[in-house]
Amino acid sequence: MDSGTIKAILDSVRKGSLPVEEALSRLKHLPYEDMDFARVDHHRHLRQGVPEVVFAAGKTEEQTVTIAKAIYEKSGAFLVTKATRSIYDALGIRGAEFHPSSGVISVGGAKKTKGDVLVLTAGTSDIPVAEEAAVAASFLGSRVNAVYDVGVAGLHRLFDSGRRIRDARVIVVVAGMEGALPSVVGGLTDRPIVAVPTSIGYGTSLGGITALFAMLNSCVPGIAVMNVDNGFGAGCLAHKINVR
Repeated sequence: MDSGTIKAILDSVRKGSLPVEEALSRLKHLPYEDMDFARVDHHRHLRQGVPEVVFAAGKTEEQTVTIAKAIYEKSGAFLVTKATRSIYDALGIRGAEFHPSSGVISVGGAKKTKGDVLVLTAGTSDIPVAEEAAVAASFLGSRVNAVYDVGVAGLHRLFDSGRRIRDARVIVVVAGMEGALPSVVGGLTDRPIVAVPTSIGYGTSLGGITALFAMLNSCVPGIAVMNVDNGFGAGCLAHKINVR
């Protein structure tokens, strides 16, 4: 539940169009709703500017669906990450969208987007993590553009996107293997960069650790680095930078 929803409830009470008892019913689960197996944080958007998002991995399908529906009941919107088609089908909510590449389920979200978040990937294999970042930022209210497969093995492909890089307010750069692309992009622009290492690569990539260390050790100052495969975190940070 965001500030706009609460203001609308209070305004309806002031105008007399909403009974006090009904308003209390709608607000009774602030700041959270106790479900025994989860305490759903309906208050998070007010505190952090980002609502609680359901991380499906490790949860049962029933738990994920129950939490998502509770969030939807209060806000009319939710985002589920690391989900499956089965979870999407079980939700059965009209207007919900399943993004099969990233495993993200979204419904509602910001009605208008603004700014310019650019998402770049080093390779096609990095698209699932990039899509998670793009969907998250768009859900929160950022305008997002994406350019895929512009890694250092064919650097000339990146230069074709020079104008997009110059126009962006913030750039999310997603890369596996040796994780070099964020440093290259950082050397070309003064825009804030959010780097995301992915677990894509051969044996010594160590499930993304090599890319993570490379990004943390970049010669380019001021690059923010997410955890391995954390597209959602990158999307949130990019959005916060974009709308400031």
